[in-house]
Amino acid sequence: MASRLQLHNTLSGNKELFEPLSPPHVGMYVCGPTVYSNAHLGNARTYVSFDVLFRYLRHLGYKVRYVRNITDAGHLESDADVGEDKVSKKARLEQLETMEIVQRYTCDFHKVMELMNNLPPSIEPTATGHVVEQIEMTKRILANGLAYESNGSVYFDVEKYAQQHDYTVLSNRNLEELLNNTRELDGQDEKKGRLDFALWIKAKPEHIMRWPSPWGEGFPGWHLECSAMSSKYLGETFDIHGGGMDLIPTHHTNEIAQNRACNHEAPVKYWMHTNMLTVNGQKMSKSLGNAFLPHELFTGSHPMLDKGYSPMTVRFFMLQAHYRSTLDFSNVALQAAEKGLDRVLRALRAMQAHMAKGRYGSTDALAEVQTLVDRSTDAMNDDLNTAQVIAQLFEAAGWINTAIATDRGLDAATWQAMAAFFDTFMVQILGVALTEGAEASGKDAELMSLLIELRAEAKGRKDFATSDRIRDGLVARGITIKDTKEGTVWETV
Repeated sequence: MASRLQLHNTLSGNKELFEPLSPPHVGMYVCGPTVYSNAHLGNARTYVSFDVLFRYLRHLGYKVRYVRNITDAGHLESDADVGEDKVSKKARLEQLETMEIVQRYTCDFHKVMELMNNLPPSIEPTATGHVVEQIEMTKRILANGLAYESNGSVYFDVEKYAQQHDYTVLSNRNLEELLNNTRELDGQDEKKGRLDFALWIKAKPEHIMRWPSPWGEGFPGWHLECSAMSSKYLGETFDIHGGGMDLIPTHHTNEIAQNRACNHEAPVKYWMHTNMLTVNGQKMSKSLGNAFLPHELFTGSHPMLDKGYSPMTVRFFMLQAHYRSTLDFSNVALQAAEKGLDRVLRALRAMQAHMAKGRYGSTDALAEVQTLVDRSTDAMNDDLNTAQVIAQLFEAAGWINTAIATDRGLDAATWQAMAAFFDTFMVQILGVALTEGAEASGKDAELMSLLIELRAEAKGRKDFATSDRIRDGLVARGITIKDTKEGTVWETV
């Protein structure tokens, strides 16, 4: 299956022509959430970005198996394999069963994904549901001589692995500097090397989530679960692995090492990563008090927000930046996105009303619509440049408004092609739902119809003072009205 799609591969640092291992089938794995806290905006941005990739690959005709896991065990308080399991800690603090915590936050995550209009993945495996596979993978790495048992835990031997493979192939970091900069930590005495990480961890007496294994009761390491589940559902080598760029230096680096140590294969052809979030130019973090959750963004309940923003406004805002660029949240930027989305939606409603009248002319402007299609396609093929696609949507909105206001007399085929353009790129590929706020939009339309009718009546009885007052009052509120041969139309400016 031919495609001009170019994707940036973190592994090479370059854009590469996308060539699936087994076309038309594509295997894609994205690291899912850790379910011990509410879904955060970093998750949302990452999953919106890969939702767009999922949608676009399907649009191109590929059969995509999209796997996104749920981390419900093995994520300790420190990446150095020490501390309490975060899910267990949350359960203890709230005096609940661990799986109650898992269920609550998994449901919360799904609600956020639904609000953001993300398609569900093909498969959503959980770490706790694949302990057997993780134990088997640990056995194979031990058998291949790249892991060792220590006091009931099993650790990956990074320095021995690095003698055979490039351990930092994904991050391009210097291994010697990593070794020199790694601090001694509690529990380090069980490990042979400072960079070694746990494949299986011996459970302490107070640890809740535990399973039997050849090395005693314990639980799997955080990195191992993704290696085990991606291999199970996508094979030993698959097409795309994604996540946030914060996962590159440790989690994804260790995934590659585990898979190679187990299967003697590079696990992934294309590694893709989204960039971080900032707020008013500062890195988003709890310590700075500028981190907020999706529901706080939707409701406006966070003190840094002037108001709440709809999920589609947030999605539209996120897609106005390239997935590999920093995304800065601010009230000004969100309000600009809100106005931009409203401008596009109003143009679409105007087009739908115009088409419903069926008063088509004979002018063929299909070439103009095709130009928008070609530019949008080129943008998507250029490493998912959604910002450029949105620029074409704005261009199309202006085209619609001008065509209606000037009564170009376009034929039915041209209007149908424009409607198809929006359905393809805005709805199907970018995933921006047109039905959001339909109730409010309907009320807006009813109110505008009443005002336009009152203005027409005033003009009919030559009460121009009243008609001008209605017009000027709307302009003051950011709404312009235009009298055309087909009637009066309105739009937000």
